[in-house]
Amino acid sequence: MQKFIVLILTALSLATGGIGAASAMELSEGVSFLYTSVSVFPPSPSRMIVCYGFVCRLRYVYDIGAQDRAALTKILAAGKASAAAEREAVQNAVVWWDKRVGPMIGTDKRIARADFRAPDSRQNFDCWDTTRNVTSLLVILEDWGLLKYHVVDDPKYRGNTFVLQTPHNTPVLREKATGTKWVVDLWTVGYGQKPEVMTVEQWMPLD
Repeated sequence: MQKFIVLILTALSLATGGIGAASAMELSEGVSFLYTSVSVFPPSPSRMIVCYGFVCRLRYVYDIGAQDRAALTKILAAGKASAAAEREAVQNAVVWWDKRVGPMIGTDKRIARADFRAPDSRQNFDCWDTTRNVTSLLVILEDWGLLKYHVVDDPKYRGNTFVLQTPHNTPVLREKATGTKWVVDLWTVGYGQKPEVMTVEQWMPLD
């Protein structure tokens, strides 16, 4: 039944160009592609689709309640002192989200760097899932006015077969004052752990 509801909501969103789902949110082409590429509606201030099972094969409609918003607001309030403090608060918000949805969908058993070799895709995120999910969370935080020093930027991709660098993508925040782009990479860590935060330049050559 839940999967049927997701399909209906997705169809309505695509038919209306997302009106009613995220009409108040202006998304860049790069961020919008995260959702149109797998035919799911983008986040709204009170709802997001959680992707899991690899490339959003499995989906969960997560309605964000008043208690959720209060918890996230409190977490982000701890980062008001500086851009660095806000990035740390974002890390804590992602950990909170990971622990919030994990028991709901079974990803509380997920492992770091899960790919086709993972024993059970249903309990894991691949990097496409983490990119969509964390970007959705960041878009919501930005829409709520909780990001003071950063804005959500287009996700970043890396991968170079000539040097045996495996393909990988990640959400990105751009610092308003400096223009520096920071990755918020959840795929490289296990359940309940802080996502890696570093500049795009530092992230690009890694594997």
